[in-house]
Amino acid sequence: MNSADQVMQSYGRCCRSNEFFDTFYRIFLASSPEVRAKFANTNMQAQKLLLRQGIMNVVLYARGMPDTKLRALGCSHSRKGMNIRPELYKLWTESLLKTVRHHDKEASTDTLQAWAEVIQKGVGVILEEY
Repeated sequence: MNSADQVMQSYGRCCRSNEFFDTFYRIFLASSPEVRAKFANTNMQAQKLLLRQGIMNVVLYARGMPDTKLRALGCSHSRKGMNIRPELYKLWTESLLKTVRHHDKEASTDTLQAWAEVIQKGVGVILEEY
């Protein structure tokens, strides 16, 4: 099974947990004062829905979907938009991998490596717009 398919299955298992997105934001917001500041006035219920869609777009891109939605996300997160600095994507990735490890009880080392590959590919597109 290729990396994108592994991640799609793993993400499905993660999304069965009602706490998946809460766990992610608890870990991510704790990762840096700058990250916490970026979310200071954010409607977190709406943000969790955006995250759910964003992760799905990263996975679908790895499965062959055009990069249109990731480029739009990159524009909104660019220095002309929310100015999400490239260094913060490392914290985002680390937080997501920790969350997957916690919520996908079937995740193996190979599964987590597949996640890292898929995320790196999608984040690369997003960062091209920075």
